[in-house]
Amino acid sequence: MILVSGGAGFIGANFVLDWLATCDEPVVNLDKLTYAGNLHNLESLQGDARHIFVQGDIGDSALVQRLLAEHRPRAIVNFAAESHVDRSIHGPEDFIQTNVVGTFRLLEAARHYWQALPAAEKEAFRFLHVSTDEVYGTLSAEAPAFTEAHCYEPNSPYSASKAASDHLVRAWHHTYGLPVLTTNCSNNYGPYHFPEKLIPLMIVNALAGKNLPVYGDGMQIRDWLYVKDHCSAIRRVLQAGQLGETYNVGGWNEKPNIDIVNTVCALLDELRPRSDGQSYRAQITYVQDRPGHDRRYAIDARKIERELGWKPAETFDSGIRKTVQWYLDHPEWVGQVQSGAYREWVQKQYQAAEATA
Repeated sequence: MILVSGGAGFIGANFVLDWLATCDEPVVNLDKLTYAGNLHNLESLQGDARHIFVQGDIGDSALVQRLLAEHRPRAIVNFAAESHVDRSIHGPEDFIQTNVVGTFRLLEAARHYWQALPAAEKEAFRFLHVSTDEVYGTLSAEAPAFTEAHCYEPNSPYSASKAASDHLVRAWHHTYGLPVLTTNCSNNYGPYHFPEKLIPLMIVNALAGKNLPVYGDGMQIRDWLYVKDHCSAIRRVLQAGQLGETYNVGGWNEKPNIDIVNTVCALLDELRPRSDGQSYRAQITYVQDRPGHDRRYAIDARKIERELGWKPAETFDSGIRKTVQWYLDHPEWVGQVQSGAYREWVQKQYQAAEATA
């Protein structure tokens, strides 16, 4: 049994689905179901006894302690976080509350649980914290990619809150001995990505005939990681990572944002052409850059390959084609997210569960 926090969000849900598809170990899935948490992501697991979903907050110490005592997981994998830079600029307090205070309370619950375990279970226990490359700040075009030794220089409220949570995880290992692992990933993309992020936003807006907004000159560079590759990396780190270590997880796919947008347009031109015969590129619109926009992120993922034998299975070309096709094949998912219908679905599910309890 493992406990996954934030397992109804984009990366967390993909991880839960991937975990249960590759092994038979049950998952307790704790998610607050904020705007980006969506139980429709996990609809295929309805009736699966290996998946126990609990709606709740990692900052609810009593709830987390109860779940740990009841289910006795051998590991905690922490995805729970507020994660959108634009939202952090306009409303930073939620990011501090969840990413800093929430991580602190989860660590404290984990510490007390771990300290009371029998010796063999205590030795085997792991706390894996999932973080981001944004904690490292920005890079010039010529600078080498971020390694695990790069200093932290966060530039947005989001990245600052994640940097703080990383430091807490490190401190709980060095101060209390909690057996922790940390991963810092590059930009994920793939199925179930909430359509406020670049790739799904471009797909959804393009199909709706809307503008495709590109910040500034569109030359901000990011490394792109297919979400299922990220899931396999987390499984590997949980299995064999050295305690207290950090592992950078990247896709070896550095690309400017405008290239990403043009690639999405080209795939849509091929797979779902516009009725007027024009390219979706005609919908690209340049907008004012956002405050504190980092110019370049790049992940050096050689450590995880060298020490744990992991490397991504997808190229960007194969991963982005799968992603665009998934959104074309799942318009109902997009519609539910945009309309908020999944909120009603969640409410009905819980009312039904309470009625039968």
